[in-house]
Amino acid sequence: MTLAHLTGAGRSPAGPSRSPSPGNPNSPFPLSRVLEGHADYDAVFRVVRGAVHRALGVERPGLGLGLSNLPAQLGAYWQVTGNLIVMNEGLVETMRAHARSPLELNSFVYVILAHEYLHALGYLDERAVREVTAFVTRSALGPDHVATKMAEGNLWQMFPFLAYSPGGDGRRLKVVTRFDLATTERYIR
Repeated sequence: MTLAHLTGAGRSPAGPSRSPSPGNPNSPFPLSRVLEGHADYDAVFRVVRGAVHRALGVERPGLGLGLSNLPAQLGAYWQVTGNLIVMNEGLVETMRAHARSPLELNSFVYVILAHEYLHALGYLDERAVREVTAFVTRSALGPDHVATKMAEGNLWQMFPFLAYSPGGDGRRLKVVTRFDLATTERYIR
């Protein structure tokens, strides 16, 4: 599968019309180390932004993050034209309780945020965004990284306990403060 296939060269509404300018896949990606230790949502999102920029050469500043009690089968969503990614807090807490390491938890958060970030960049087709998430992750973190295995697999099959996460109807929303600081710290405090 080629990058042109994943990013839809010749463009349809499935993704952005910018041409990618991938980074050197043979050079180390220093942000990957952030996933190995305890990290907040902003730190994990810095890895996402860096990985996407490295692999595709595109970025979007100024996104926010909200946590909500979504149905267990929904990891997150981004409303088209919106600035807020809404992540399923119950899934994150379930994964936090079962994760074998900070790397596993952070990789899980990374994959969900990367998927929604790619939606915010214009990749609207679900199948295409899954493929691009896997491509970006493999390009930045390598084929053997935990996040790559998650991005290329099915999270609910890999972690069957996620199906038993507490779900909800999404009525409650908690905005995460100090998120996407790399692009907002000059004007949002």
